[in-house]
Amino acid sequence: MRVHILAASLALVLAGCQSNPPVTEIQSTVSSQPAESEAAKLRELVDNYFNENLAMNPLSATMVGVMDYNHLFSAPISAESLAKTAAFERKYLALAKQIDASQLQGQDRLSHEIFLYARQQAVDGLRFPSHLMPFNQMWGVQNFYPMLGSGSSAQPFNSEADYNNFIQRSQGFATYMDSAIAAMREGIQRQVVLPKSLIVKVLPQLQAHIVSNPQDSVFYGPVKMLDSNAQLSPAQKASISEAYNKMIMQVIVPAYQRTYDFMLNEYLPAGRESVGLSALVDGKAWYEHMIAVNTTLPLSADEIHQYGLNEVARIRSEMNKVRQQVGFSGDLQAFFTHLKTDPQFFFSSEEQVIQAYERVKADINSRLPALFEVFPKADYEVKAVEAYRAASSAGASYQQPAPDGSRPGIFYINTHDLKSQPKYLVETLSIHEAAPGHHFQIAIQQEVDALPDFRKYEFYTVFAEGWALYAESLGKELGLFTDPYMWYGRLSDEQLRAMRLVVDTGLHAKGWTREQAIDFMRQNSSMGEADIEAEVERYIAIPGQALSYKIGQRKIRELREQLAAQLGDTFAVRKFHTQVLIDGAMPMPVLEAKLKRWAAGL
Repeated sequence: MRVHILAASLALVLAGCQSNPPVTEIQSTVSSQPAESEAAKLRELVDNYFNENLAMNPLSATMVGVMDYNHLFSAPISAESLAKTAAFERKYLALAKQIDASQLQGQDRLSHEIFLYARQQAVDGLRFPSHLMPFNQMWGVQNFYPMLGSGSSAQPFNSEADYNNFIQRSQGFATYMDSAIAAMREGIQRQVVLPKSLIVKVLPQLQAHIVSNPQDSVFYGPVKMLDSNAQLSPAQKASISEAYNKMIMQVIVPAYQRTYDFMLNEYLPAGRESVGLSALVDGKAWYEHMIAVNTTLPLSADEIHQYGLNEVARIRSEMNKVRQQVGFSGDLQAFFTHLKTDPQFFFSSEEQVIQAYERVKADINSRLPALFEVFPKADYEVKAVEAYRAASSAGASYQQPAPDGSRPGIFYINTHDLKSQPKYLVETLSIHEAAPGHHFQIAIQQEVDALPDFRKYEFYTVFAEGWALYAESLGKELGLFTDPYMWYGRLSDEQLRAMRLVVDTGLHAKGWTREQAIDFMRQNSSMGEADIEAEVERYIAIPGQALSYKIGQRKIRELREQLAAQLGDTFAVRKFHTQVLIDGAMPMPVLEAKLKRWAAGL
């Protein structure tokens, strides 16, 4: 499951939790009495970084509710833009190192630790030519821009200026796509290219936006909204409609067509047969960097691989207990087949899927006060993944709410293949993607008044995904998973995350083939064949990301157990959860140090 951290969409307090205080009324429990000179320097530094970064990344600005750059797109990929980014990160790393950390306390201390860590990691990553593979089937502007331009995302479409902003931004999009083609051509020369198995998945994503009628385009959505717009005159609506049709057919469609033609005729033949990052020049170091980025811990591929193998074996044993509990007479592999094929485990329509998740949303929300004292103000909606990206998207994902409260969060369910959404996953998947998983963590992070802006939108995969998987582990404490099949669903999801440790490291550090990875997952789960293939191709596309779930969960659970043992009868799990969530996402070593200070009363 992925989090769209840059795709924003906060309005209502969660159903069942209305009587609880909003997060903005709860101040961080970390004391804040820093030496003012160093603290002031730090605050100015991180604010300058945040604002300068938004100016350089106008799409990110729109996502976090800063509308000053709604007419601009990201700079094209070029030697100049890459050098500008490198100089920017090196400048702020040097400035962060000049701050006397010994003079900082409380939130300022945390901010410095997080900022310094992030800038060092960014500088460390500059050596790797990721710009030569600017998108894949899992992420990239080819999928993100249609979401932005659909009329149902962060880009506003209220005034004539709003529409003109997006028309101008689309010129920048077309220029960027041309620069992506140039970067991929350079990648061909330097032998830094996507595997062929991924390129073929990008092609239909591009083709979906090559239309002969503008009304068939996702980008036509804002035009459909004109009829209900009372702010605009008939003449303005007619003018906007004409300009929008021209933009779609003369800017958007040609940009997708050029990219599609290049990828089909030039890039696909040059795609590589290998799949692991280690197959590329400097690939071993590149993957080690991706492990560090996605876990924030000093772990090797070998130790992660072995931990994964151990967890896969443990969870298989738990699954076998469920098989025995429900009285299934066959062995575990036969039980897997039964769970994949028996119609009783599947929905018959998209509507049934959405309704099931809406019901479990209400049930979970009513239980949350038992383990939590802090709740997001923002609500979330359950929606099906849009058709144009469903075929290659994750089974579920979460899109954060708008910081200004204008849009709720979105829990996306992929209903493209109903066999990929078995009924027994409903409880565990809802916990993970929505409450108290991603929705809790990300919405709360945005809403805490005390955090500087850069921390409100900071994203650490190991924190976000680790928290969401840890949240799943709270299901029984919340009184869920009483049905053995729902408990199997929890085990199935945890098994997926355990297999990821094995498969990701296998692909990128141990020379595994795509087929080896698929076979390993087939032998250790009840996942459908199409799901397994999509998962493996996801790991190929974004090395290291899949490691974050189990590694993060293990660290949070480990910290809870350590502090519970240390504090004894004074330990309260609701307070622990507040401490994990209230200061936003951070690297695991920073979280550990913070929690230990809290436990010590510092």
